[in-house]
Amino acid sequence: MWGLVPLFWPLLKPAGAAEILAHRMAWSLVVVGIALLFIRRWDWARELLRQPRRLGLVTIAAAVITVNWGVYIWSVNSGHVVEASLGYFINPLVTIAMGVLLLGERLRPVQWAAVGVGFAAVLVLAFGYGRPPWISLCLAFTFATYGLVKKKVNLGGLESLAAETAVQFLPAVGYLAWLATQGDIVFGTEGAGHAALLAATGVVTAAPLVCFGAAAIRVPLSTLGLLQYLAPVFQFLLGILYFHEAMPPERWAGFALVWLALSLLTWDALRTARRNASRLAAARVAATAAGTSTATATATGATASVVEAGGSESALTHRPGPELAGEATGDRGRP
Repeated sequence: MWGLVPLFWPLLKPAGAAEILAHRMAWSLVVVGIALLFIRRWDWARELLRQPRRLGLVTIAAAVITVNWGVYIWSVNSGHVVEASLGYFINPLVTIAMGVLLLGERLRPVQWAAVGVGFAAVLVLAFGYGRPPWISLCLAFTFATYGLVKKKVNLGGLESLAAETAVQFLPAVGYLAWLATQGDIVFGTEGAGHAALLAATGVVTAAPLVCFGAAAIRVPLSTLGLLQYLAPVFQFLLGILYFHEAMPPERWAGFALVWLALSLLTWDALRTARRNASRLAAARVAATAAGTSTATATATGATASVVEAGGSESALTHRPGPELAGEATGDRGRP
């Protein structure tokens, strides 16, 4: 759905990007509110209102994603689909850079190499476009910032979107009301079908996020990360094959470097995941062996010994030692 959404925004013309954005902000709250009514999940809202710091972070997240949405809608409807797709290709590299600069995270050598290749790609693309790829950089930096802030807020996907669109709602409705007073609003002037499409921006926003949240708890993180590359791939292909955007050799060279950087990141992530899985498996085997020897060594009171050994095995199996647990957590926390 995220990969095919460039096909949707042109359907909303002649509405401008700003009006489309305002409708997206307003109708998203309506859709998410209906979903929350259906699942009856409201406790998080009272808790959030009692925590000004988290509420401030939600406001920042809402502001950043507003810029991201607005730039994306404008870029698609202005014929820059390929450049917009590039923003989401380089987003992992920007996220890594933010982790190093803002959070003091340490990178493995392959990750440093990927960041270096990504920086070279931006330089090549700047030469190819005759300017820095501002659309791509804006989308990448705003979405990376959005992810960083959301990590600090620590809300579920649906709840987070509800909080953010609640912040966006009044400014969006106020802007639409101002457009109406100026006689510049498109909503309702192009027929019921066009109005329904504008209202559907809420579904277009919420549906992929709900599916993503459902997938996040059902599939391995490495698989989820690889699947997220599909969205910019689809957008890139749409830009070339459907919207027929130009791709001179310099742009192909820049995109090739970006894809090389992403290949390095993916290979390193999969290698690290396999290594951690092997270490955890070895820890489980060691824990099982330790539990078995304890039970065997006790000839008297066999039942009590076996129960105690089973308890130790369970504890060690699900909670590895500090070294392994720390390493696994560290790897998971790295971009």
